Amino acid sequence: MPGTPETSKTTRQVSDTLSPRRLLSSSKVYEGRIWDVVSDKFQLSEGTGTLVRDYIDHPGAVAVLPMNVDGEILLLKQYRHPVGMDLWEIPAGLLDIEGEDFVVGAARELAEEADLTASTWNVLADFFNSPGSSSEAIRIYLARGLGEVPEAGRHVRTDEEAEIEFHWVPLDEAVAAVLEGRLHNPSAVVGILAAAAARADSFRSLRPADAPWPAHPSQR
Repeated sequence: MPGTPETSKTTRQVSDTLSPRRLLSSSKVYEGRIWDVVSDKFQLSEGTGTLVRDYIDHPGAVAVLPMNVDGEILLLKQYRHPVGMDLWEIPAGLLDIEGEDFVVGAARELAEEADLTASTWNVLADFFNSPGSSSEAIRIYLARGLGEVPEAGRHVRTDEEAEIEFHWVPLDEAVAAVLEGRLHNPSAVVGILAAAAARADSFRSLRPADAPWPAHPSQR
């Protein structure tokens, strides 16, 4: 078919890789409360022209897909002002505590946003939220063996988090919601589809919670 790339017949594994380029300068053009905007000048290769790219310098985040013994997942409804919508999401938060272990941060967010603990953790997926404009790297965990945080130890949710609503959903129903365009939060979409794929072998192929995350800027 004209215009269709030829299909490779090799068994080469598809994998994103680090690709260092010559950085000529880097400057902060905006300092925010959570993330900054930086402007980089760089060259793709020696002797080529100078390119300038402005992007959000982000600490990264973790997200958690909680799954109970019935195979249901927990979704949280939260208002997101930039899009002006109530979105069904999964527990998530910034990696804004220097030196904090990634899975420890995920457990903290699960406790703070969903009042839950988990005894079994696996990595579901790693992704960049918007790699053309942000350095934000997100890791999604599957959390099982759930328990409740005691009432006295629960986090007091404020601002938008004070309106959070909880809903347990069968995984297949959540997949349908994604494919029908009813869910839009990126961590929820990626996590739900990854969990559905991983369920085929009862989640045995998932990486352990402490799997390396070399794509995260802090690990380079």
